[in-house]
Amino acid sequence: MEDSYQGGVSYGQNDNFQRLSQTIASNIKKISQNVSSMTKMINQLQTPQDSQELRNQLRQIQNYTQKLAKDTSSMLMQLMKTPTDVPANKLTRDRLRDEYMATLNAFQAAQKTAAQKTKEDVRKAKAQSINIGDPFALGDRPESGDSGRSLAQQQQMAAQSDAELQQLEERERDIRQLENDITDVNSIFRELGTMIHEQGSVVNSIESSVEYASHTVEAATRELSTAAGYKNKMRKNKIYMMLILIIIVAIILIIVFAR
Repeated sequence: MEDSYQGGVSYGQNDNFQRLSQTIASNIKKISQNVSSMTKMINQLQTPQDSQELRNQLRQIQNYTQKLAKDTSSMLMQLMKTPTDVPANKLTRDRLRDEYMATLNAFQAAQKTAAQKTKEDVRKAKAQSINIGDPFALGDRPESGDSGRSLAQQQQMAAQSDAELQQLEERERDIRQLENDITDVNSIFRELGTMIHEQGSVVNSIESSVEYASHTVEAATRELSTAAGYKNKMRKNKIYMMLILIIIVAIILIIVFAR
């Protein structure tokens, strides 16, 4: 079924614009809420509240928000390409674009902070591992009576070292993922910036056309005024000539009747 039109506005296009704008607004709100939650979790890193469970939750919300940001970016680009002659829709589009850019910037800032803190944790863990050295190299050999207890301590330290190594590798993966996500967000900024620049060029072109049309109308108005002036002048000349002709005819008639 074709879209219905009234006054040059397509109701189908307007409905599509409204659906897109509402979805984008909802996504921006979700992203903003997620960034707020991420910030609280990041502030708990390297504190007594820090735990592996906390870091897992942070990773999950970060991954979800990253996907949501990509989807929202695609929808926003589609919205910006959607033609509309309604001034309110143009204002809505510009507002959503600015809100999304600000929210995306806050999300990227949270990502960078999380990556920085994770890098600090990895550096500290590596330095501590170097200082500790081999957990089995405990210096003096234990007394025979303490051999059982010492062996248990060595096994415990070995198990702890394995767990710490696994945790270290996991955090290094988190760093690589965060860095990739930050790069993706930078790509989104570039794509949106390119589109905004291109639309700005179109707007400038439209403004130039309007300005040119305005000058053309002004020139045409001046020409019409000049033409009207010539026409009035010719009309006056005709009236003067008719008056002179009437006077001459009257003088001739007077002379003829006088004889």
